[in-house]
Amino acid sequence: MLRAVVRAFGDPRQAVGLEEAERAAPGPGAVEIRIRRAAINPSDLIPVTGAYRSRTALPFVPGFEGVGEIVRLGEGVTDRAIGQRVLPIGASGLWQQYLVRPADWCLAVPDDLSDDEAAMAYVNPLTAFRLVDAAEAHFGTAGGRRIGVTAAASAIGRMLLVLLAEAGFRPVALVRSAATAARLGESFGGEILTQPVPLDGVLDAVGGEPGNALFRQVRPGGAFIQYGALSGAQLDPVLVTARREEVTFSFLWLRNWVHSAPRPAIEAAFAKSFSGIRAGFLASGIDGVFALGDIAAALARQDDPARSGKILLAP
Repeated sequence: MLRAVVRAFGDPRQAVGLEEAERAAPGPGAVEIRIRRAAINPSDLIPVTGAYRSRTALPFVPGFEGVGEIVRLGEGVTDRAIGQRVLPIGASGLWQQYLVRPADWCLAVPDDLSDDEAAMAYVNPLTAFRLVDAAEAHFGTAGGRRIGVTAAASAIGRMLLVLLAEAGFRPVALVRSAATAARLGESFGGEILTQPVPLDGVLDAVGGEPGNALFRQVRPGGAFIQYGALSGAQLDPVLVTARREEVTFSFLWLRNWVHSAPRPAIEAAFAKSFSGIRAGFLASGIDGVFALGDIAAALARQDDPARSGKILLAP
């Protein structure tokens, strides 16, 4: 089979290579899955750069999100079937043609969702749910508080704008340019800003100096919840420490929740994701679908400022 492999940290366009590998037979309690679609997300690329090298062992196959069909059952697997579509969660490794994963970590996919839709039902929707839950836990009640969302025109940013409003917050879309604000304004009727302003809270995917500027604007008693670092840098720790008594700072890792939450909670989150995809507000647009052999072109398109949606791989 063909797989994408990282053997040294670096720029993903150079660090991700292609290799032939032997397929592994599923052991007891495991299944072998033929990957039909896999997504490319920032959360896949950041470990490739070495940002999390203390907890990332080389070599590794990237890809946290995707959908496949079961082709072989390991001994003792009775609640899964050959040909069943599943979402393998809990670890990376989906940028390859075949994957062996414990059956317990494979969530069944509803028949009415396409492969493309199912391949994007995990990382963004479940992260968005956790972020809104974290905001509600901090404030107790939404009370119309103004919560800023950075990278608000992104797929997850748009999801957060909807979910925050549903929860009773006043979402404030934070974007980098007037052109992006104009495009977002075609689908979002709320407040859209290109400069930091005083806010009750921030859900931040950017970090770095843009995040620092926003952190300074959070009102006392507020919360700054970071879940990404698209700028390639974290917040200034001196700034965070200096305001710790005024503003609660936290970093949300979806992986931590997935590995600690009860199985019924995980299944309920996916059911909510599937429902939101059907309704449209949790669906993500697709810019292009690339064969795994074209991973270099897929990664180049991922970095293209003109990209208008998600990049999917079709191993």
